[in-house]
Amino acid sequence: MRQAATRVEVPLHHSLRDRSPSPFPGGMTLHIKTEAAERHTLAVIVDNEPGILARIAGLFTARGYNIESLTVSEITADKSVSRITIVTSASPATMEQIIAQLDRLVPVHKVTDLTAQGAHVERELALIKVAGSGDHRIEALRLADVYRARVVDATTTSFVFEVTGSIEKIDKFVELMAEVGLIEVARTGIVAIARGREAA
Repeated sequence: MRQAATRVEVPLHHSLRDRSPSPFPGGMTLHIKTEAAERHTLAVIVDNEPGILARIAGLFTARGYNIESLTVSEITADKSVSRITIVTSASPATMEQIIAQLDRLVPVHKVTDLTAQGAHVERELALIKVAGSGDHRIEALRLADVYRARVVDATTTSFVFEVTGSIEKIDKFVELMAEVGLIEVARTGIVAIARGREAA
């Protein structure tokens, strides 16, 4: 009697590539299924105590998760609680693991996946220093006006622009400034908040 073929799907949550089906003895076929990494913004509410930022960064490092952006600030009048905003990319299953592991840290009050939650507002601030004279100076000011960048410092040979907005907007502005004399860039990283009346 001929044995029926068995199909097994194995989800992979890291960097393995899809492979073609491979035959196994007995008619079994192995199909390796990958999940694409997606960008997520997390809001983490924590007690403001020494070492908490290092513990969170260490959690990501120890498990091979990459932090694309991280910002932290005190959010209560007595400075006892801080909000950490983390941007990272992972598959849905890996993101569940990240959130669960963050939740287990003792100083953490709450972890919210703003991306999964739905509509939210994200902003970043950047200071961009540009050298320029003559036509390059005029072009830098013209582009700054288009991107609503504000001049916060100026000399006869350079500007410092302040620009706020999405990551994509700032990336594009930096790219354009590179063509007219980009010197230096300082970026704050993403801050984000959910839309509506509910707190993260």
